[in-house]
Formats: sequence, structure tokens, C-alpha cells
Amino acid sequence: MKKGMTGIAILVAGLLAFGFSTSAFGFGLGGNKFEQEVEKETEAVKLLREVQRGGYDIITTEELNNLLDSGQDVLVIDSMPFEDSYKKQHIPGARQFLFPIPDMNEWDTSETDGKTQEDYAALLGPDKDKTIVIYCGFVKCTRSHNGAVWARKLGYNNVLRYPGGIFAWKGAGYPTEGTEK
Repeated sequence: MKKGMTGIAILVAGLLAFGFSTSAFGFGLGGNKFEQEVEKETEAVKLLREVQRGGYDIITTEELNNLLDSGQDVLVIDSMPFEDSYKKQHIPGARQFLFPIPDMNEWDTSETDGKTQEDYAALLGPDKDKTIVIYCGFVKCTRSHNGAVWARKLGYNNVLRYPGGIFAWKGAGYPTEGTEK
């Protein structure tokens, strides 16, 4: 019995060692690098098509940080739920306005915490050329897409989507505001 267990332990150890050594080549326990590339491509194309369809531009984490540091008049909108996200952590100075994840082709107040298009326009302000940056959690999250699309539909010209969202902001080590620092 002991011999059998020792043999299994050696086999498992060998498989784990093989898995870890081949993971650098994309064949280990971490997944296939070629399949991972297909997933990256799919997400990149999805983001590009959302941007094209929405008529807005995008901004990177570093670009947003530099823009905020420049002192320019910028309105940053966090499009995630207030209690579950914004209240806990958001980009300093960001304002909150909830948008849904699926494409919001029609304004539905049940998906925006009862807020109307007029409420959104009031938050965005009267200056249609003001720089407006809208973000959500991370690249796959499309709340920011909806926020950017509706800002454009309401006539705002300088609308940017920050697709990296709060995850990329935190990943870059930039400060946040909220109850969780």
C-alpha cells in the first residue's frame, strides 16, 4: 500500500513540475497562451467597436492621471452603483451616476436609480465642450460605455471613456477616495 501511495505522490509531483515548467510556454496549469491571446483580441475588438459605435474617445490610466494633475476643468463620472462601489472607492473628485451593464439604447429610469436624462444633463453641466471622463470597474465593464454614449447623445463634444476603470487606477497605485482606501 505504501509503495502505491509513493508512486502516486511521485506521479503527481512530476505532473505538477511538468505543468509549472511548461506554463512559461503556454501549456501548463495557467492556460494556453494562444487561447489567452484570442480572449485578449476579442475584448480589444469589442472595446474598439463600442468606441466606434458610441462616437467618443478613450483615455489611459496615465493620461487620465496627467489630465487631472494638469489642473484643467475635467468632470469625472463613476458609473457604478453608489453603495456597492462608489461609496467604497472612487477616483478623487469623481461624481457618481449609475448606468447599467447591457447596452442602454433607450433611457430607462429603472436602470439609472430613478434618474432621468435631465438629471444626467444637470450633472454634466451647461458647457457642451467641457472634458468629461466616464469610467466603471474594468475593461470588460460596459457601464462607462453607456455613460459616454448618453453624454454624446445629449450633445457633449469632449467625451472620454476610461476603460481601465477603478481596477486599473488602483493597479497603477493612484489614490482613491471613499470608505476603503
